[in-house]
Amino acid sequence: MAEQATVYEQEARDQSGKGGESTLTVLVALTANALLAIAKSVAAVVTGSAAMVAEAAHSWSDTGNEVFLVIAERSGRRPRDATHPRGYGRSTYIWSLVAAFGLFSAGAVVSVWHGISALRSGGEDAGSFTVNYVILGIAFVLEGSSFLQALRQVHGKARLIGLHPIRYVSRTSDSTLRAVFFEDSSALLGLVLAGAGIGLHQLTGQPAYDACGSIAVGLLLGVVAVFLMRRNMAYLLGVGLSPAMYQEVLRILLSHPQIDRITYLHVEYVGPSRLFVVAAVDLVGDDTEGHLALRFRRVEADIERSELIEDAVLTPAPPDEPALTADSVPPQ
Repeated sequence: MAEQATVYEQEARDQSGKGGESTLTVLVALTANALLAIAKSVAAVVTGSAAMVAEAAHSWSDTGNEVFLVIAERSGRRPRDATHPRGYGRSTYIWSLVAAFGLFSAGAVVSVWHGISALRSGGEDAGSFTVNYVILGIAFVLEGSSFLQALRQVHGKARLIGLHPIRYVSRTSDSTLRAVFFEDSSALLGLVLAGAGIGLHQLTGQPAYDACGSIAVGLLLGVVAVFLMRRNMAYLLGVGLSPAMYQEVLRILLSHPQIDRITYLHVEYVGPSRLFVVAAVDLVGDDTEGHLALRFRRVEADIERSELIEDAVLTPAPPDEPALTADSVPPQ
């Protein structure tokens, strides 16, 4: 195996390490959202603003979601055992899917429903616009701090792999990082929408603008929640590898001194930055069947020492099949 860790292996090491950066990002978001949920709820009761009710629902749903994401991080890091030979990484996607559905149901649906109800009733005058603006300002600072933590992590990992940060965070197998990044960015945009609705209410005296702000926040949350649900479902069902990641797995296998050539390679995600590998290979030398089986097991164990590979299964390669090279791309 190569002595120098690749950027992909470094990302896997960061992801699987106890108390990793993704957990810190989630905890920062959890603390910020819990404080904001309380403050926004008080402001919504005092002022009667529909947009502030939507923001309170948004923060409460985000707070609950972060709890699920903490569970996702902890459950996904459990080592594999006899009942789960490929580890518990997929549980990260399950809990992240639950969190995304919570964002949709508790955030988006409540916000849209309350905004429509306010429009039908004609809305009500705000008790104090100043209270709303102060809470929104504090919220922007706290949400911004949480977003900067997620953005710093995204930029660092995207730079390692050579991808644009937005492209990286939309495709990364780290579902908790993606959830926090998009939830925090939507929270900042939601604050702008809520502030615009409240400001137009103050300028025109029409509560309908406040109600429209609530609906706009709800629709924004719905779009983000559906996107997050689709990405988690994709990883649960089996998302294809990028050519770069596929070639990285080929590099890991071909760098093993006992592997002569590879004719078939199947790779799938079994967790954030964790892979299950099936390959048809030729080993160097010429052994009897019994000795060859033992060598296959030893090579599998060596490959599984990679930070990327959770489980590896090797089979003998048919002699008439062409060999894969380090530049091969995954089959379409």
